[in-house]
Parts: sequence; C-alpha cells; structure tokens
Amino acid sequence: MSNRIYNILFHTHTISGIIISAALYVIFFAGSFSFFRDEIIGWERNESISEDFKLGTLDLDRMLDTLDARKELYGRDIAFTKYFEERRINVSLSASKDTTATEEARQRGFFYLDTDTYQPYTYRSNYSIGEFLYRLHFFAQLNFWGTSGYMLSGFVAFFFLFAIITGVLVHWKKIVSNFYVFRPMASLKNLWTDAHTALGIIGLPYQFIYAVTGCCLIIGTTVMSPAIATFVYDGDTKKLYEDFGLSAPQTNFQAEKLSELPSVNAFMARAEARWPDFEVKTVQVLNYGDANMQVALEGTANHRVKFAGKGEIIYHASSGTVISAVDPLTETSYPDAATAVIKQLHFGDFGGKGLQIVYFILGLVSCFVIISGVMIWLVARDKKHIAPAKRQFNSWLVTIYLAICLSMFPVTALTFLAVKVFLQDFDESRMSFIYQVFFYSWLLLSVLFIVKKDNYFTNKMSLISGAVLGLCIPIANGLVTGNWLWKSYSLGQDQVFFIDAFWIVLSLTALWVASKLKKSPAARPLKSRPSHLKDGMDQSLISENAFQHLN
Repeated sequence: MSNRIYNILFHTHTISGIIISAALYVIFFAGSFSFFRDEIIGWERNESISEDFKLGTLDLDRMLDTLDARKELYGRDIAFTKYFEERRINVSLSASKDTTATEEARQRGFFYLDTDTYQPYTYRSNYSIGEFLYRLHFFAQLNFWGTSGYMLSGFVAFFFLFAIITGVLVHWKKIVSNFYVFRPMASLKNLWTDAHTALGIIGLPYQFIYAVTGCCLIIGTTVMSPAIATFVYDGDTKKLYEDFGLSAPQTNFQAEKLSELPSVNAFMARAEARWPDFEVKTVQVLNYGDANMQVALEGTANHRVKFAGKGEIIYHASSGTVISAVDPLTETSYPDAATAVIKQLHFGDFGGKGLQIVYFILGLVSCFVIISGVMIWLVARDKKHIAPAKRQFNSWLVTIYLAICLSMFPVTALTFLAVKVFLQDFDESRMSFIYQVFFYSWLLLSVLFIVKKDNYFTNKMSLISGAVLGLCIPIANGLVTGNWLWKSYSLGQDQVFFIDAFWIVLSLTALWVASKLKKSPAARPLKSRPSHLKDGMDQSLISENAFQHLN
C-alpha cells in the first residue's frame, strides 16, 4: 500500500470515527443494556415470567370476553401481539365496521394488557427504564420531526461501518502481529494504540454485524415512514405497505352476527398441533362476532429447528376451514427470512441468556474501543508542532466527550435506583419521571466533569459512583418489594434475580477497574524540533508518524 493511499484511508478512518464517536458510544452503551430489556422490565415491575410463557398458554377466549364487555368488539379487527418476554402484551383494536356501532366503538384503540390481571395500560403508564434504554440506543427520543432520531442513528451506523472497513485496511499489513503487542509501560500513545488495536480486533465480527444490521434496520424503518410515502407514493401509505407485504389481511364484513362465538383457543391449539415447533407471536381476530369472522395466527419457528422461519395460518372461524397457510419450516419467503436473520443477529435472541451476556461484554468492549480511539487522536495531536490554540481546543473537545460518555454509567445506575424507590405507581407520570431523572442527572454530571477538566478524575469517579449506586440497586429492590436476591432465586423469579445479580457483578467489576487506575505522571517536555523541520515537514508525514501503527 502506497503512503498516499495509506494516509487517505487513515485520515478517513480517523475523521469518520471522531465525528460519530460520542453518538456511537451512546448507541453501544444503551444497546448493551438493551440485551436485558425484558429482564429489566420484569425486575422493575416485579413481574418475572416463566420461560414457557407464550400466547398459546393464555386464555384468549376469556381475554376477548373481558375486552368485549369494556370496548364493544363486534365488527372490529383485534390483534394480540407478544413482541418481548414480558407479562404484558400489545392489543390493537380497529374501528368497528358495524354502521350501528356506538361512537366509541368506531374509534381505533391501542393499549397494553396485563395477561394476569387484564389491567390495561397506555404507552406512558406502561413505560419503563428497559424501554427507555432500548429506544435510546437508536435515538428515538430525538424524533422531534418525523424520524429524525432514527435517521441520525442510521447515519451513525453507516459511518461506523465505513470506519470499520477503513480501520481493517489501515491495520491489515500487521493486523495479526499487532494483536499480540501490548506495551503498558511505553508511551501513552502506544498504550492507547495497543488497547485500541487488540480490543478492536477481538470485537471486529461483533461490530461489523452491528454496523450492517443497524443500517438495515434503520433504513427499513425510514423507508416505512410517512415521509417516504408522501414523496414516493403520494401519501398512500396503504399502497406502500401492500408493496412491502406489510398490510394486514383484508376481509369482507357481512353484518351478520354469529349466534355462538367460535373458540380462538381451539384454533391456537390446532396450529400448534399442526406445527409443533411453531410459536405464535401475533393473533388477529378479524370481523369479531361476524359471520365472516376469521382468525389469523402469525409466528416463527423454534430457533433450534430453523434459524429464520416465519409462518402464518388463517382460519374461517364459523366453518373451521383453513383459508391460507404458510409453513414456517418450508415456505418462508426470502424477504421474511432475510428480515428474520437481520433482527436475530442484531438482538441476539437466538442463543439464550449466555449469548446475550457475551453480546453485552462485547458491547462494553466496543465502548472502550471508541474511547481509546479518541484518546489516540488526542495524544497524537498534543505535540509541540501543533499550535497552542488547536491543542487547547482538542483538549476541551475530548474532555467534553469523555464527560458525556463516561457519566452514562452512574446516570444509568441512578435511574434504576430512582425508578425502584420513587416510582411504584403505573400512571401517566412514569415516562416523564424517567426522562427527567436520566437526562437532568446526565446534564448535571457532564457539566461538573467538564468544569473539573480532569479526564482521570472523570474516569475514576464515573466508575466509583456508578459502582456504589449499582450496589444499592439490589438493596433498594429488597427493601421496596421484599424480593431479596436469595428469595427471588429460591422462588424461580429468574428475571428479578438476574438484574440484581447483574448489578452486583457489574459494580464489583467497576470498582476493581477503578482500583487499577493510576494517574499518569506529567509528560516530559519534548525536545525542540529544528525550525526547518517544523516549517517544511509534510503534514501527511506528521500524521503518519504520529499515528503509525505498523512500526
């Protein structure tokens, strides 16, 4: 590789990494916690569920009867969806097609339903710290205009993929030998360089997967947005969804009431008997109570049987005949299989808890790779030949960056603690409370670290304060709910036990890392470079020598 090509690749790798560094850190940090979204929600609500909890285990007939008494379901399309492993499921109600229905029945509805108590919740009253972190990792909170937050995370994912490719090309010549090099007693630049290279290579497959799948998922979300429908489909979102195969089944409403409602539980049992390795994720009841009532069951194949299998079966309710069926083991379409592969690789939900823990560790490793890359950038530019004003700007930039990124750990622990201690009611204030605690404390702590302007202090205090708050989380849970660590373990409440144990292990690890941190001595002044070298040295050679990883 020529010096010119090397310099081009290196500079593009550096610039793309610096531009997205802070946003990428937030994505990986929040995304790492999002692997345990379901466990966090179960811990927060003290509602741990068993591993065999499925839609097929629920009494859907009783659920429909309860909702009918509350919402007048005749003529509506009802959808029960289980997206995550939690006790509450999503319920969607279409407007009634019956022209004699009440005004309330002619309104759409969406809410979350507790499958044990049948208590409904709105989006705001159902909100949780698990949902917050999950949405933070793709900047959903920044959707002030359309899908602006999603688009930002998409751009970050794209530039991250670009940084990975250019980084591999830059290090390719000695990528293996440099992996085994670690010089903790050498210069600060060498220390950061060795850590960045080694950990970057360890996490390379993981990071590449996340860059690619993140781009695909965000692009898919953006394509489905109303803005795209406006420009490409003249605002016809129905046509957009039809072209992408996302439209709901369409049925004719006959306006003839059934004398006896067929059992949805029976159709669920038939589908599971037909495909034993089929797990239903969505149950749709179309034209409820009408002569043309239909039951559509959609789901996926067990991961152990088929990695990406999606199936669907639609029954005519009164006759019991099968209208259409797609076998999840043999008839999965290419778009459905591709989408399933991308989602499963991204969410890591195909390998159980062990894989999610591995993903979490690799996510934190990626956070360190991001930080080390920024520190390499700072140390390499803290040279005598750099103008003092530029050096001061670079120093402030990294100080602000580290303050924002590293303070996320104690802020996250504080939010867990605050939610458990002060937020026991599931009302409309939950969402705003979580927002205020997280973002205000994040702002305050970031400002304090920036004013202090000591990167060592920021690093160590973030670890210590986060660890202390983290150790308080299982204690607070025991005091508030009486569900102490040993009690949740003995009762088989795996989700509650896991989060308490998780924070203990994470906090002790943070304390251990903090104890190993040593403040580096003040750097020795560099010898003056001859003036003719200062003025005439080619800037690309300076950059290459400053960042040279291939020596």
